[in-house]
Amino acid sequence: MSVLLTDTAASSILSYLALPLTYEPNPSAEPLDFLKKHFRELPTHLLKLFSTSTSPRERTTVPAIRNRRLKYADTRPSELSLVNAKSTWPALWEGYERPGVEQNQEEREWAEKKFLGGDTKQHVGRLGALLGDFEEEREFVRVRTARRERAEYIESLPEEDEDSDEDGDEDAPPPPEIPLVEREMMFLRVIRERFIYGHLESIDYDLVDWDERWDGDSDRDAEERWFDDEEED
Repeated sequence: MSVLLTDTAASSILSYLALPLTYEPNPSAEPLDFLKKHFRELPTHLLKLFSTSTSPRERTTVPAIRNRRLKYADTRPSELSLVNAKSTWPALWEGYERPGVEQNQEEREWAEKKFLGGDTKQHVGRLGALLGDFEEEREFVRVRTARRERAEYIESLPEEDEDSDEDGDEDAPPPPEIPLVEREMMFLRVIRERFIYGHLESIDYDLVDWDERWDGDSDRDAEERWFDDEEED
């Protein structure tokens, strides 16, 4: 839940810009309007003050912040990689493989290569297999729980009225299965879009939104190209 900027914080921001306390849009009452107008003029330590008064989703309306997220996503960070995204947001992945396989392999490799320097291979190998199995089972339970909760949420939504013409669709053949590679590409695209629009949980948007290294002279052109592609699709 967003909270208003304190009077001290708002005063510091206005003072830095040599603006009166009566200035509008006010950084406390209208933080998004204020950011849209003065984002480029504020240093990082003052921009960070808006973290508590605005949500990642709300900040998407600020073009400069949206540009930073776009630039960050273009670097293909590990948080948005296929393996990590499947693990972090399992309810968004519609794959059919058993969850936890990648985590199993990672635990085995850690035990075999890093635990005790890889010495005593026989014991380390057994430990790796055991840790891998434990991690796979833990991930499987976590993903299953997340998917069940999402399914229960969807079922709880009010049903829309269906046209009588749809009754004949019951005998229609099922749609062809989408190839794995295509499903993975679609999934990564969804993750990327949800990140840019501030819809992802379990990710620190502050590390991107207030970091000026994600700025650039071509930010506006890149943003316009990306949104043009969205409209064409």
